[in-house]
Amino acid sequence: MNRTLYSLVGYLLLPILIIRLFVKSIKAPSYRKRVSERLGLIQKISTPTIWVHCVSVGEFRAAITLIDTLIKQHPQHKILVTTTTPTGSNALKQYYGEQVLHHYFPFDLSLIVKRYIKRINPDLCILMETEIWPNLIHALKQHNIPSILINARLSARSLEKYQKYAPTLIRKTLNDLSLIATQNQNSAARFIQLGAPKSQVVNTGNIKFDLNPIANSTITAELKQIIGQRKVVAFASTHAGEELQIINSYLKVQARIDALLVIIPRHPERFNEVEKLAKNASLTIARRSNTKPNTAAQILLGDSMGEMLSYFSISDVVFMGGSLNQTGGHNMLEPAALSKPIIFGPSVFNFAEISSDLLNNQGAIQVQNADELLTQIIHLLGTPEQLNELGSNAKQYFDSQQGAVKKIAKLVESII
Repeated sequence: MNRTLYSLVGYLLLPILIIRLFVKSIKAPSYRKRVSERLGLIQKISTPTIWVHCVSVGEFRAAITLIDTLIKQHPQHKILVTTTTPTGSNALKQYYGEQVLHHYFPFDLSLIVKRYIKRINPDLCILMETEIWPNLIHALKQHNIPSILINARLSARSLEKYQKYAPTLIRKTLNDLSLIATQNQNSAARFIQLGAPKSQVVNTGNIKFDLNPIANSTITAELKQIIGQRKVVAFASTHAGEELQIINSYLKVQARIDALLVIIPRHPERFNEVEKLAKNASLTIARRSNTKPNTAAQILLGDSMGEMLSYFSISDVVFMGGSLNQTGGHNMLEPAALSKPIIFGPSVFNFAEISSDLLNNQGAIQVQNADELLTQIIHLLGTPEQLNELGSNAKQYFDSQQGAVKKIAKLVESII
């Protein structure tokens, strides 16, 4: 596949992409708002701008330390942060308010991205992790605007897919980037294998280690009032199918678990679905959003945004979701930074190196299914010494890997 064919397919799919937004808006109304921005219809930015793209909440949280550094080191620039999802948009607005600019990310079609770039005219575009958009990156190169892919990661699975389906397109796109700053040496090697110039690939480490996660004390206090003196197990960023597995396994052993289960679905539109699953299993479930939740509930549904760190802070054990299905897992570093013992399932290809390192440093436990997950939780809750050791090891590993933001900030300085 070349870029012409890629663009043609994109234009043919554009109506479907727009319809998909409106279908998503049935459960999450925010998806139907500001669709014009995704089509490149944005107001002109007249000040010097650095553009940072974060797909959703996870990428935004990871980028906070870097964004803060850019604000401090480049006061003459406005920082534009784009997101793809409304949850990412909400998290951004909640954290920064009017301190940074925000738009939704455009569809990757030539006419749209050219119009978008013309309205922004950034001095630099910073893309996160796996955001390799051929038309956008090509248009930036045409306009002599440097673009860098930071915290870049490339799994063995993704490498195989790119090599099979779009080797020419991906090679040319990678060559149009000014720089690729990878999370680890394995990803650096894979990008070079895909055709990226060695001189433009540098392993700076993972910026997620530079997070300074601090839970909101007010929110944490509110949660403590709900949980009382009970132990807490958090099931964070869960996906469809995972909650049902967890609930079914919990039913088998609930008499042996003296703890509150806190389930925090990854996507807000699934809150009602998860509540229904619990009720269908005859379990008592309370919602965080309820002003007077049932403090005796067996499950607390984390139907709130921007409170994940507080959920972690009150937890005795943290399970990271997206790992009992084929999602590939979610970021384990926030609970690690808070010295929490971590459990994840078999599917962690999005965090292959981090999960392996945590296991090697005795900072996490990997399970193969939900039954094993609940068995491990029962064991850990009954052995506080191991709980403390796991959490301490996770924190030590987290601290040992810091420094990526400083390296990337220096690279940005040299480019601008």
